[in-house]
Amino acid sequence: MKIVVLEAGVMTPGGLSLEVYNQFGEVTLYHTTKQCEVIERIGNAEAILLNKLIIDKEVMDACPNLKYIGLFATGYNTIDVKYAALKGITVCNAGSYSTNAVAQHTFALILNHFNQISNYHTAVKAGAWEKSELTTLYDFPTDELCGKTIGIIGYGHIGQRVAQIAKAFDMKVLSYTRTPKQESAVEFVTLDELLRNSDVVSLHLPLTEESRLIMNEKTFAKCKKGAYFVNTARGGLVDEAALKQAVESGHLSGAGLDAITVEPMRNCILQGVENIVITPHAAWAPMSTRIKLLNITVDCIKGWLSGNPINVVSK
Repeated sequence: MKIVVLEAGVMTPGGLSLEVYNQFGEVTLYHTTKQCEVIERIGNAEAILLNKLIIDKEVMDACPNLKYIGLFATGYNTIDVKYAALKGITVCNAGSYSTNAVAQHTFALILNHFNQISNYHTAVKAGAWEKSELTTLYDFPTDELCGKTIGIIGYGHIGQRVAQIAKAFDMKVLSYTRTPKQESAVEFVTLDELLRNSDVVSLHLPLTEESRLIMNEKTFAKCKKGAYFVNTARGGLVDEAALKQAVESGHLSGAGLDAITVEPMRNCILQGVENIVITPHAAWAPMSTRIKLLNITVDCIKGWLSGNPINVVSK
């Protein structure tokens, strides 16, 4: 079998080897692939592995041997899964491999905001503490999470893990989701109720046509004044111009983002905005998490080859 890994570079930093795929056949690795190179590089391969490239009708029709698409990701919005099903192409995502890592990163952003870690670190490096007459600095107000309310939009694996961490900080947890659960520790509410009452609003839902730009001028306006906004899901969930206005106006106290609309960043209007912290879609990427991801993709291929595929999204 011919296998093409179109975006090996997202997996291999730190020396992570992809040699494990060699057990399945002839493997061709590409560090990165431009969208215009996708069809040529797939060629007559039967299986491909990728992260964020678009695999649509045009690509599938141009690659008639293609039978399997494996994702280095949970989200599959870049794949036309309906057309893949019609073509008999199996599409498998990586399930919940990044639950702990993304939930951890979510709280890293939240704690950075409420404890002002990066601002105080910068001030200390600049010598501000050495010049202080007091034993501490009070330049950046901090606050406790205890007693605050976090609103979690989307309550899948990551949203549930974020809720567990929030409860450890004695936060009240609200959630807006299509499928409310029976949980005494979480109150399931409407989106308007969540936005109106949350000190922290955190996105944890997939990007679909229904969820695209769920956070926009109207929804940001409904947020509690001074709320902190976090997005570790997908950039397309957020109207970036509306977010910028909400932060610059002071309606939101700030934002922590690990996902933006165009990645890698290209002329993003949020870059450099005071009180907006941006990390480069890195929440999912610890070495331990990528090893887990690699093992899941191997299991997915094994399942597909045995006639018992797992994590199938092309239904």
